Amino acid sequence: MAALEARALTKLYHGRRGTVRALDQVDLDIPKGELFAFLGRNGAGKTTFIKVAATLLLPTSGEVRLFGEDVVAHPEAVRPLIALVPQEGRPFFHMTPREHVYEYLRVRGASAESAGARTSEVITAMGLTPFENEPSYRLSGGVQQRTLVAMILATEAPFLFLDEPTLGMDPFGRRQVWEVIRRAVRKGSTVLLTTHYLDEAEQLAQELAVIDSGKVLYRGAPEALKSTVKREVRLQFSGGFTAKELAEYGQVIQDRNRLVLLTMRSRVRELTDRALERGGEVTVGPVTLEEAFLELVGRGIEEEQ
Repeated sequence: MAALEARALTKLYHGRRGTVRALDQVDLDIPKGELFAFLGRNGAGKTTFIKVAATLLLPTSGEVRLFGEDVVAHPEAVRPLIALVPQEGRPFFHMTPREHVYEYLRVRGASAESAGARTSEVITAMGLTPFENEPSYRLSGGVQQRTLVAMILATEAPFLFLDEPTLGMDPFGRRQVWEVIRRAVRKGSTVLLTTHYLDEAEQLAQELAVIDSGKVLYRGAPEALKSTVKREVRLQFSGGFTAKELAEYGQVIQDRNRLVLLTMRSRVRELTDRALERGGEVTVGPVTLEEAFLELVGRGIEEEQ
C-alpha cells in the first residue's frame, strides 16, 4: 500500500486578479518507507500540496489518502500519523532547543521518560548540544531551523513532511540534518521533502516529482531524470568565453558571473584548451540534477513564477 495517494487533486485560489490554479489534477503515489522529493520553483504548488495532505488546507476537488485514510473526511485519524516542518517556521522566542523538542513530544503524547531519551538523542544527532540550553532569540537562523527540524524528526511519526527543512543552514548543518533524515527512513518513516537545493534531492531521494504551474511534469528516480539531458558533460567557465561564442557548442546557462555549457564529450578538449589560452578557468563534470530540471521546466529552480 502506498503511504500517500493523491487523485485528481486540484486547488484554486480566487483573488482580485482572477483565479490561480495552484494544483491542477495532480495524481501522485508515494511508497511507504521511502524518501520522496517534490521539486519546483516558488509558486509551483509544492507547499499547497503539503498543506492539503497535512490536513491544513481543503482542496477544491480531488482527494488525498494517507495510509488509506481520506485527509478531508477523516483528519482526526490522519493527524497522529504525521509531523510537519513548515516552510519558514519560527521557534518560540524564549524556549531553548531542548525545551522545544521535549515539550513537543510531550504534547504529542510521549511519556516523560521517552520524551527525555528521544530529545537527548536528536539533540546530539543534529549537532545542537552546544546550543541546547540557549533561548532561541540568541541563536542564529540556521540553528533555529535545525531546532524545528529536530522537533519533527524526534517524533518518529510514520509520515514526515519536510518543507525546505535546511533553508538557511550552512553546509555542515545541512549534512547533519541529512543523516538524521536518512536514519528516520531506515526506522520506517515515509518522508516527503521539498527543497530548492537540488544536490539535497540528489543525495536523499529515492524518487522525485517535478511540479510546475500546478502540474506534475516528471516522476521517477533522480538518475533517470538526469539521463533525459541531451548533452553529456557540464563545463563551467570563469572568463575565456562569451555566451555567444559558447552557444554554438551546446546549451549555455548564465550562473552569476560564470557561464555553464552543456555539451558533448568530444568538444571538451578543444574548449578547455581555448579557455586556458585566453586566461580563463574551466571545470568539467557530469550533468547534474540542476541541468535536468532546467531542461524539463525551461527555467532554473531559483527563478520565480
